[in-house]
Amino acid sequence: MPSTAPSAPVPRGETEPRPDPQGLTSNPDPSQNAPTDVDYTPHPESSLKIPPEREAIIKAITNLYSGSASEEDMKVYAEKAVYDDPWSFCDTRYKIAGQWYGLPKLFASSKTLATEVVENTATTLAWKQTQEYTPRLVHFSKPVNSLITCTLDKEGKVIYHKDMWNHKDYSHEGLGKVLKTLNGDHLTKVTRPPEDL
Repeated sequence: MPSTAPSAPVPRGETEPRPDPQGLTSNPDPSQNAPTDVDYTPHPESSLKIPPEREAIIKAITNLYSGSASEEDMKVYAEKAVYDDPWSFCDTRYKIAGQWYGLPKLFASSKTLATEVVENTATTLAWKQTQEYTPRLVHFSKPVNSLITCTLDKEGKVIYHKDMWNHKDYSHEGLGKVLKTLNGDHLTKVTRPPEDL
């Protein structure tokens, strides 16, 4: 059975992306920016051109955001990949699968409405994304804009996936970090992704 042991220390240095939200997303028209000078609303017409293998990474990840819960889509991650968002911190592909396999249980639907690639380097792929979530219990759709930044290894696998909902990067300290880690470490017991991931 895959390990759900407590997480190791947060990887630093070259693996954890530290995006500059203002630099990557600020709109030339200040009226389009949030008060923090970020604009996470995707503008697909402004998206950077990327090669097919990078398009495939975004496609797999947006499939997962849209509830695919697919083993094929999960192959975008390295085995020891990290997933980091406001609610969870996962440090293996199996724990990351716990998050994605939980989406269909929580949401009647989840749709990627738009993306815009804002950075593409040898080791980094970043895009703005609008995801519309419809919870199962209330059936009220809510679009959420975010900045997604992935660090890639030499094989093109995602080794760190960071999803930021506002301009502040994560501190990985205090009660918030404890709760995120608990969520990442234990959600697989509820969502039960395939053990061979």
